Amino acid sequence: MPFSPVPLTGQVVGVLLAASFLGSRAGTLSIIAYLLLGAAGAPVFSLARGGLYMLAGPTGGYLIGFIPAVYLAGWILEQPGRPTVYRTTGAMLIALGIIYSFGGIQLGLMMRYTFIQVMLSGIIPFLIPDLFKVALAVFLSIQVKTSLHNSRLGHVLENK
Repeated sequence: MPFSPVPLTGQVVGVLLAASFLGSRAGTLSIIAYLLLGAAGAPVFSLARGGLYMLAGPTGGYLIGFIPAVYLAGWILEQPGRPTVYRTTGAMLIALGIIYSFGGIQLGLMMRYTFIQVMLSGIIPFLIPDLFKVALAVFLSIQVKTSLHNSRLGHVLENK
């Protein structure tokens, strides 16, 4: 978005699906591996960029926030009982809130933005697109898990 240093990406969907399909531990490890690849210079971040600056720069907080977000969402979804649409949605919305929190804090510190500037440039413009990403991740998560369960392959995702 031209008025914001924060890029619009599809990374949130990947983080949410990692939590859903891999769980807290494996999901967290997969996100850490992704961030390490990017920090090492692999072009895996927005606009095919990589490097440590992406984590240390103004938008790095969003990336770093992926770690606690995937862990907590994965943990919620691992709790006993079949994950419902409500629990899946709740876990993913909590994850999104964590990502926004980490991202907003680092954005504000690095850019010397006020709280209002952080909200106007780093959070509010992304709410609608990110809610669509949450809805997509919930839909894919439920559909894939239901399909695997119906195909008697549900155990594939059970051993997280």
